[in-house]
Amino acid sequence: MSQDLEQYAEIIEQLKPMVNEPEFNQILSQVAGDLPKEKRFLIKMEVKRLAKPCMRSIDLRGQVDGDCRLYEYDGIKHYLDPVAIDVFEQQIRIFGHYSFGVYEAVQKTENNFRVQRERAEQQQQAEENDPAAKTAAMMSKYTVPVINLLHYSQRQNERMNFAVAVELSNESNHSVRGITVDVSTEGIQVKLTKESLFKPNERVSVHFRGFEEEFAMDKKNGIAYTIVKIMRKKDIQYIALRRAKEFPNAAFDQFLENFIFGNKRRYKVNMNNTIDAIINKSCEQYFSPRSPTLPVYVDVVDTVMRPRFAMLNDVNREIIDYWQDEQENCRLGYLLSASRMQALAVKPEALRETFVYCFTHLQNDKVYFYSASLEELNKQSLLKPVFFGFGSRKVSWRVFKVVMTDMSPDQAHAPLSIPDSVGTKIKRLNSPPAPRLMARLKNLRVLIHITDVTSLDGQHTYSQTRFNRDKISHLRVFGHARNRPPAEIKAFRYKFEEQRLESRYQLRSDILVNVKGSLRKYKGISDDISVHGLRIELLDDFTDDTDSVVEVGFPKLQALTKSHDVMALQYNIVYYNAQKNILHLKSVPGEQGQSARHFFDDLIKSNRHSLKAYPDEEEIPGIGHALRVINARNATSLSFVLSKEGVRYVPEVSIVGKHDDRLTRLATHHADRDKLNLEFMFRDRKLDTPFVQHGVKQVRVENMPIRQELYVAFDPSQNDKRLAVIPRFSNRFSSDDQRRAFIQEAISRGQFIAVHVMLTTTGKPDMDQLQSEINYVSVYAIHRAKELEQKLWSIAACAHLIDVTDEVMTRFGFAQEEIKKNREPALQRPLEKNGIEALLQS
Repeated sequence: MSQDLEQYAEIIEQLKPMVNEPEFNQILSQVAGDLPKEKRFLIKMEVKRLAKPCMRSIDLRGQVDGDCRLYEYDGIKHYLDPVAIDVFEQQIRIFGHYSFGVYEAVQKTENNFRVQRERAEQQQQAEENDPAAKTAAMMSKYTVPVINLLHYSQRQNERMNFAVAVELSNESNHSVRGITVDVSTEGIQVKLTKESLFKPNERVSVHFRGFEEEFAMDKKNGIAYTIVKIMRKKDIQYIALRRAKEFPNAAFDQFLENFIFGNKRRYKVNMNNTIDAIINKSCEQYFSPRSPTLPVYVDVVDTVMRPRFAMLNDVNREIIDYWQDEQENCRLGYLLSASRMQALAVKPEALRETFVYCFTHLQNDKVYFYSASLEELNKQSLLKPVFFGFGSRKVSWRVFKVVMTDMSPDQAHAPLSIPDSVGTKIKRLNSPPAPRLMARLKNLRVLIHITDVTSLDGQHTYSQTRFNRDKISHLRVFGHARNRPPAEIKAFRYKFEEQRLESRYQLRSDILVNVKGSLRKYKGISDDISVHGLRIELLDDFTDDTDSVVEVGFPKLQALTKSHDVMALQYNIVYYNAQKNILHLKSVPGEQGQSARHFFDDLIKSNRHSLKAYPDEEEIPGIGHALRVINARNATSLSFVLSKEGVRYVPEVSIVGKHDDRLTRLATHHADRDKLNLEFMFRDRKLDTPFVQHGVKQVRVENMPIRQELYVAFDPSQNDKRLAVIPRFSNRFSSDDQRRAFIQEAISRGQFIAVHVMLTTTGKPDMDQLQSEINYVSVYAIHRAKELEQKLWSIAACAHLIDVTDEVMTRFGFAQEEIKKNREPALQRPLEKNGIEALLQS
């Protein structure tokens, strides 16, 4: 295609499927009606040229990033990779034969080395000619789309990409001609090149001019539709319309259904919503099972709030562990007292959050819990320094951020993006949760997120607080009475990598573990058993290779059986915790693992009446998944996932929380709509140990989350991107005096924002949850399905950003009036030049 025609590439793409149709000239006039005649003529000749038969053989070996194989079509042999084959077949469906359009499209795939080189050269040239373009390119590297977890379109009918001439007219006889972008039995999307006077919810008549030769249309009365949405892109309007059911036309509906069914392979089903759903669901899988935030679900009955459920994963379970007493009873309810929940509930929706400071005291082998919210301490101003000074000197000192948000049980339903009509399996997966399950969720109205935001720097700062030791005894007002324990909160585990297809049973018995090829032996105890797997706890941390085969012996069980040898049962390690003292094992496949499987199969069958099912087994099937879906749809903090690009880690997509006004304003300052710019998180990228890059490597090696605080001076009035956002990680300061000076300067020039950053690894994608939609994409675009799968496996880590501005300002002694004023959106404020320079050099 010549450079003169490159600007009309979109029009040419729309015309290609219609090149052999009788109404081609009519559609050309519709699509390019606002262009000069000579331009329309050139476009027509170009489309005709692309449709001419081609006899050339294509050989892409060494020219693309992919493995090529022999591919024969109509007697002509080609060497193509999977991406090129998919494009080849797609273009064949469009033109109906092997044409020059097919030949040229296959030469321009995304993985073609020549195409990649030309794009890189164009970008480099643009950057060299324009320094601003270089800055923009650098900033765009950290600009990522925003994902609303589990919010995606579910279509009731398949939608086909198809261009046909239509005419829209409303009750005022205003009419305009356009062309469809896609069609379904329930609705259409129309592209208009001219401004129209239509408005949403207006009923219009649609005359399908391009179908008049195939279907006997009523030329006077069109098909009734309702305008759902109007979108504008430059000078073009896209109008989404839905069939008006109150004006049926059974004959046309049947024609359209048959037309779509017979042509969807040729024109291709529109799968944008399914691809979006796969990306969305995969982000949820990276986010939920490794989120540091503990979600607690609260019943509300007659205005009385009662915490009912919590969702645990390997990161947030440390919060539950902290609130266990000496008998391992969970006392999390102390943190969520009725008075605290009520105090949060009466706040404005955007401000339903607080910080709760805690420590424990051990006396006579009994654990005593103490906690106080920021508001409670402000009311007890004389005891506030005592609580901070005394509590922060204890190893049990913790700071929790508590956020309250509204929720609904209806949010538990997460159907596929695919319509029921695709198949019976899809229809079953789209079914809503069972009535029995919904009955257990019916009173849930509030979701509380608890995040441990304790920092070592913060604890050190609080420990410098001077206080009167004679008043320590007065802290009992913040103590929780052991004789009034809180109501039980039922905990569920995230079902993710460790999903099992069989029931697990509790069996605590001594074990001996030996690693093949190693002289080291481990002692421990079994926790649960199943036919194919075990979960065990070791007395010492596991220091051998986790890819090794381990032999597990049960000395006590061996004394009870003569028909089985249970002293060397062979297992593979499939999962281990951060400390490597809790191992999840799976029996070795094949004959080597038969001894373990046969023994536990017999043991379970013979003792099913006495073996207790593992408590994480759901009493009501599906409740864990339902709670997980509700939580994902009500995220309250900003997060983003990172993938590996060469030797560096770059952000891919972001998740915005409901209570992140400050962080959202900061991250959207240099970004387009529905996107965030996270460059401020990578401003230290040129230092020897940039936090994100170094931190991701560390967390992947140690399999443990790492934390750091980021201080940001935000002044949106600055045009210079470097001066508008000035970030600095807490460990880059040499003293608390420097930190406080930075905060003071940030407030004077705009707004101070403190972010508690946590980096965690991401687990393996749960392909079972995505397979139906990936299979659906594969039917029409196998290369897209492969690209999606490859992308799923490239994600390496997740960063969780929690706004701790108020807590950081509290620890440095700022007054409540200053903290409140700092919550207001930053406005343009005068600042002396030397103030900026001092801030940059501090």
